[in-house]
Formats: sequence, structure tokens, C-alpha cells
Amino acid sequence: MIVFDLKCTTGHVFEAWFASSDAFQEQKARNLLSCPMCGASDVDKAVMAPNLPAKGNQRPEAGVNMVSDAPAPSAEMKAMMAKIATAQAEIIKNSQWVGRDFAQQARAMDAGEMDHALIHGQTSAEEARDLLEDGISVMPLLIPVVPPEKQN
Repeated sequence: MIVFDLKCTTGHVFEAWFASSDAFQEQKARNLLSCPMCGASDVDKAVMAPNLPAKGNQRPEAGVNMVSDAPAPSAEMKAMMAKIATAQAEIIKNSQWVGRDFAQQARAMDAGEMDHALIHGQTSAEEARDLLEDGISVMPLLIPVVPPEKQN
């Protein structure tokens, strides 16, 4: 098997696996390829960087940047993310970390089994959805939080 980066005429880049380079050419000739994002059928190989493993005893040079199609964050975007991080830090400053007991404690507070308090912790997306469906107010933190036991 061989993997190719493909690019459609609208500029979407995606990855596709083929049995061989000839298999790619055959599928292209038969018009069997299409962009998974926009459906364009005019697809060709994109420029790819070779995947060469580095020697085990070498580190990347300082200042070397990897190529990405993602735009670099603007100064405005960085400032907005900093404001969000500051606001979140202020909110959770008076909140108690409950770790993986978040859903259990949120349910206990809702049932009146324990006093209401501001808490934050971890839960699965499914459990968070279940809490919301049961009328228990929860919201995700926008900036990941390092658990206290994992902080330096």
C-alpha cells in the first residue's frame, strides 16, 4: 500500500491509500477519484514531503518550522485566546477540582445530596450530554486544564 496526498481543483488537500502508483493512475483515468470535502472529481497528487525517520541520536534544529496548510494565528486571534484563557482562569480560581468524579458530584448536587458548589473536572462527552439532557447545567472549558496532581 502507498499513501498519497491528493489535491482537488478547489484547493482541498486530503490523504488516500492505493495499492500502487499504477492503481492511482488507473483510478484517475477512470474518473473514480473525488474530493471528500467538496466532491470535485478533478483530483491530482499534491506535493508531498518525504517521510524519512531521523536518527535516534539527533534532535531537530532550533527554529526549523514544519510546513502546514493551516494559516498562522493572527495577533487578533492570539489576543482573543489570551482573553479567553484569562477569563477561564478567573472563573475556575474559586472552583474545586473534582477530577473524574465531576458527573457524580454534579448529579449529587442536583439531587440535593450535597451542597451546591462551583466545581470543574473531567467527564466523557456522552456523560456531559446525559447531564444536560437531565437538566443539569454544565459547560465545557474552552482551554484545557492541567489536573493539580500533574502540575509541576
